Amino acid sequence: MSNYIFNILIYLIAIIFLIISFVKNRKKTKQALIKAWKSFQNILPMFLGVVVLIAIVLSIVDTEFISRILGEKSGALGVLLASIVGSATLIPGFIAFPTAAMLLQGGAGYVQIAAFVQTLMMVGIVTLPLEIKYFNKKAAIIRNSISFILSIGVAYLIGFILGAWK
Repeated sequence: MSNYIFNILIYLIAIIFLIISFVKNRKKTKQALIKAWKSFQNILPMFLGVVVLIAIVLSIVDTEFISRILGEKSGALGVLLASIVGSATLIPGFIAFPTAAMLLQGGAGYVQIAAFVQTLMMVGIVTLPLEIKYFNKKAAIIRNSISFILSIGVAYLIGFILGAWK
């Protein structure tokens, strides 16, 4: 099944469930749609900002550079670099995955992008002061260190599963 047909199928299923919801309880469905619209309006500026920034970076930086820094042949150094950048970046998942897709299309390797996304979700250098405030310094540092190491391990596991090591 092609991606196009799959996307249409997903939209049709969503529309069918929306109609069922509307028939069952119009008031709640309208409230949910209003809430969803407000969330979309809050997310859109950040999403567009990151997409535009990535588009600018990808237009300035050629695919050869991305391949050299984050490509399959960048090896452990590329994984480490992607992990460090992911650890220091604070962007939500709904932006991280399209960003990862753009980097993959730009020549990045699966293992490197897996490390980037995994550390982005699990390690928080930017949020470390807040984490220390609510937990304690030792717990925050241990949690982030273990998450960093496990993220790299998961990235290599994904590479093994996807056959990135030939």
